[in-house]
Parts: sequence; structure tokens; C-alpha cells
Amino acid sequence: MGSRGSHAARIPDADSIRRETGFSQASLLRLYHRFRALDRNKKGYLSRVDLQQIGALAVNPLGDRIIDSFFPDGNLRVDFPGFVRVLAHFRPVDEDDSSMRDPKEPEPLNSRMNKLRFAFQLYDLDRDGKISRHEMLQVLRLMVGVQVTEEQLESIADRTVQEADEDGDGAVSFLEFTKSLEKMDIEQKMSIRILK
Repeated sequence: MGSRGSHAARIPDADSIRRETGFSQASLLRLYHRFRALDRNKKGYLSRVDLQQIGALAVNPLGDRIIDSFFPDGNLRVDFPGFVRVLAHFRPVDEDDSSMRDPKEPEPLNSRMNKLRFAFQLYDLDRDGKISRHEMLQVLRLMVGVQVTEEQLESIADRTVQEADEDGDGAVSFLEFTKSLEKMDIEQKMSIRILK
């Protein structure tokens, strides 16, 4: 009675979600319980208000932008598969994943490139494929708050865009973004250990 396997049967499309996200059955079950706990009114989906209950997002300067990522294309609700897809970007990279991956299969959601795409969209608010000086400035304001003067923030934004902007268009493209983060261990920095 009460075996974990019996609970997994209640997760709609559990096998396809596991294949798509790479989560283990145990992790998927934990996420399902978390999803249901956040869905206090038992609607079967989460809204922005539901996600704002997550303490770590409430104190994260980019929390609102991370919450936005759960609602692409202006959707007002996210179901369990959508919830898990977003969280899969934060799943630690498993060395076994890349060595056994079929090249015909889509790149795992937690791959370096997909983690970078996720991070890029947190900056690229207007979704034009570039991070402008203005967008960089907005993120810096969120991250440092009142600890730095506006003049210092503008200087940091200018310098950051200039250093990454290889084609001289005054903005940072996704390719330029990835090159500027080449030496950063994004696989670790964008991983949450409990999401194994």
C-alpha cells in the first residue's frame, strides 16, 4: 500500500514528460506533489499568484521574470507538463546524458545551450533576439537595487554591452551572449541540486 509507483500512474503523461525533461520518476513525483500544493484551489493549473507563493522566487531579484517564463505567449495558466518543462532547465547536467544522447533527438532542456537560451530570455524583454542597453540596465537595477547610483549602473550597462557586442550594433545577440559566457560554468550556476 502507498508505493511510489502507484502515485506516478496519477501523473498525466508521466512517461512522455520524463522522456522530455530527463527527470527521474522520483523527482517527477516530488514535483507533482509540489505542483499540487501550489495549486491550493485544485484547479489543475497554476497562475502567477500561485507561483508567487514560492519563497525563493519572492526574494529573487529576477523572480518576476522567472515567473514570466512559465507563461509564454501571454498565457495566464500553466499545467503540470509546462511547469516541469520550465524547471527542467534547472536540472543539473548529468555527464551520462550527453554521452548516450541520440543526435536525432532534441537537445535536453537542461543542456548548456538551453540553459543559455533560458537566461537570455530573462534579459530580452521585447523578444527581439537582442539585449539592448536599456534591457541590460533594467536587469542591473533589479539585481543591485539602490546599492549603486544610476550613473554607475549606466556605466556598467554600457561596458557590458560594449564588451559583448561584436558586430557593433549596440545590442547583444544570442550568439554574442553565448560567447561572452563561454568560460562561465553555466551548467552548475543554473542548476538546482534537488531537481536531479
